[in-house]
Parts: sequence; C-alpha cells; structure tokens
Amino acid sequence: MSDNRQLEHHDHLGGNNKHPIRILVHDITVPMNVGSIFRISDALGVEKIYLSGNTPIPPNNKIRKTSRSTEKYVDYKTFVNPVELIEELKEDNYTIVALEITSDSIPIQELKLEKDTKICLILGSENSGVSEDLLSLADITTHIPMLGRNSSMNVATACGIAVYSFTFNQ
Repeated sequence: MSDNRQLEHHDHLGGNNKHPIRILVHDITVPMNVGSIFRISDALGVEKIYLSGNTPIPPNNKIRKTSRSTEKYVDYKTFVNPVELIEELKEDNYTIVALEITSDSIPIQELKLEKDTKICLILGSENSGVSEDLLSLADITTHIPMLGRNSSMNVATACGIAVYSFTFNQ
C-alpha cells in the first residue's frame, strides 16, 4: 500500500529562494488580482513587486485574504512613475518583458532568454492591458496563446504562467 498522502501546510519546508524576476503591476484595479500576484510571487520566488498607477496597495483586506498574507513576505514598492522605474531597471541590466498580445509579440513558449537573465515583467490593466507608454519601453513583448474563443485570460493567471515559464524553462 502506498504512503502517498496530502501534506499539511506545516509539512511544507519553504525557503527564501529568489529568482532575478521582478513584476511591475500597473493599473490592475481588482484587489483580488493583486493578492493573487503576491501569492504567485511568493510561490515562485519573485524578488520584488512594483505597484503603480491605480493599483491598490497593502494594507488592504481583499489583497490580504487572496494573498494568504504573502504581502508580508514578498518585497514590494509603490512607484508613481513607472517610466522612471523601467529606466532604472534597464540601467541595472533588467530585460523588460511586457505580457501583452500585440502585432509584434512572441508566443511565450518561443521566448528564449539566457539562464539567470534579470527580468521585469510588466502586467497591465484587466480591461485595457499594458499601456502604449509601457509597451514602447519593453525590450520584449510576449503573449500566452489562447486556444479557445476568448483572446485573453485573468491577469493573475497569466502572471503565474509567465513567471513559471521564466523560472523553470530557462
């Protein structure tokens, strides 16, 4: 008989492994999406989150509930001007990757980056996506191909797919 059993939360031996991945969360207005991005970032070892535009910030009960309190463990900073942030990150050799379907975007499974490339992933508004200003600053624009009728998915879900891809497929 197998000893395969579901582990309890206290069985998890988490660490503090971080990858050179940062996320710019710009104009994402739904607190539950922000909370989910914190939870994804904790799970996948994102180094830092930047919150800008109309994005709600902690402390926020809806963020806390969805994040399962991971906003306490994931480093984050608010930024008034995301353009200045991107310029700073470029000076620090971050590759700026916008997650958006555009006329020039690359399917994420075809995106090839060197191992340990420092990445800042730009996520945009649930309704209008990554703004033109931020798209113009991106080094790379990538998208997740949609197989169904809809042309997009929830921003937090897309974030999870992208960060997982950067973390484990490089």
